[in-house]
Amino acid sequence: MPKYLLLKNYTGGPERHPDYSQFEDWNSDAFAAHMAFQNQVLDMLRERGELVDHKALAREGTYVRYDGPGRPPVTDGPFPETKELVAGWCIVDVDNEARAHEIAAMISSAPSANGKPSHEWIEVRPIMGDGSEAEE
Repeated sequence: MPKYLLLKNYTGGPERHPDYSQFEDWNSDAFAAHMAFQNQVLDMLRERGELVDHKALAREGTYVRYDGPGRPPVTDGPFPETKELVAGWCIVDVDNEARAHEIAAMISSAPSANGKPSHEWIEVRPIMGDGSEAEE
């Protein structure tokens, strides 16, 4: 079965989310409801045998690259715009891309700070090398 990476971004996708607010700005009940929903989705995926792994990511980070001997390889910025930063990810092992899209839509329906579905964009990307695509 093909595997897909579902990327949850902080604020965006093809268009910026109009109602975005950081978790730090949410009240504790709204945050608890959001996390309970996400855990419920993960439990369902686990029970169906579709969950491979998942993690939430902190906003902090560094870029690292090799620039040759004696050159500083690490920087704390500049970073891409916040809308491009990944907030978390989930890897699923499903029958087809349509099922990966169903799961992404379910994740996107998690309650937001106001208790309504967040409608956040979830990026769905096939994982290469699992037999689901032709490798070049």
